[in-house]
Order: sequence, then C-alpha cells, then structure tokens
Amino acid sequence: MEKDIGRINKNANADIIIRIDDFGGKKGLTIREFVTGERYTGFTKSGVRIPSEEFLKFREMINSIDLE
Repeated sequence: MEKDIGRINKNANADIIIRIDDFGGKKGLTIREFVTGERYTGFTKSGVRIPSEEFLKFREMINSIDLE
C-alpha cells in the first residue's frame, strides 16, 4: 500500500515526495527525492523513513518549529 501525501518542488528536475507506505510489512512515512532527467527518472536513494510507531513523536517535533 502506497499513498502519496504531498509533493514539494525542490528544483526544475527534482521534487520531494511524502508518502505513507508499507515496507517489509510495516507501515511508515517516507520522504524521498524524485528526479526527472534524460538518463534517469525515479526515486533517488536520498530520503528518510519514519516508522508508524514514531510518527506522533515526529509530528510533535515538526509542530514545535517556530517560523518567526
């Protein structure tokens, strides 16, 4: 099961993809770079995966950021 949550444009050739997935039988949140080019189009090895049991902790960290 893969469900894209969002996409952030990084530059003309790359986006950051945020998705919920099931890897090795375990759900998690994956944040990876997706590139579009002449030689290769697809996900790079750059990224991070947050297991579902750590998601609430991750969300708290993100929500604690003060943008001002």
